Amino acid sequence: MDLSSLKPACGATHHEKRIGRGQGSGKGGTSTRGHKGAKSRSGYHTKIGFEGGQMPLQRRVPKFGFKNINRVEYKAINVSMLQALAERDSLTMIDRDVLIQAGLLNKNALLKILGDGAISIKLEVKANAFSKKAVEAIQAAGGSVVVL
Repeated sequence: MDLSSLKPACGATHHEKRIGRGQGSGKGGTSTRGHKGAKSRSGYHTKIGFEGGQMPLQRRVPKFGFKNINRVEYKAINVSMLQALAERDSLTMIDRDVLIQAGLLNKNALLKILGDGAISIKLEVKANAFSKKAVEAIQAAGGSVVVL
């Protein structure tokens, strides 16, 4: 047995009935399309989602929500994470480059520092945005905040 002798199982395939080839074929005349109407014409196709005049699903289902196209997405990092990073690498200044090298920030992302956790090291922190609590925590530890 070789690949050239393989063929489909008996009954697995069949010839498609050719329509529109004269009355003797049994599928001549209207070619199984019935009489008149849009569906009998060549080039006919329904619109996507058309349900025969019934209200389509995408119009029946309620819509809700709002997508603000002017929204600015920030990658949020807490001051507790800055504390851990500064202790691990003995840093005095933390900016985007340090966080990118540490794998905490994507190079295209905007950075926002949040105030969850405690910080006790004097740090100079540079970021795109800060929460009020984060600014208070960093300044209370003797550090400074720079908005990029």
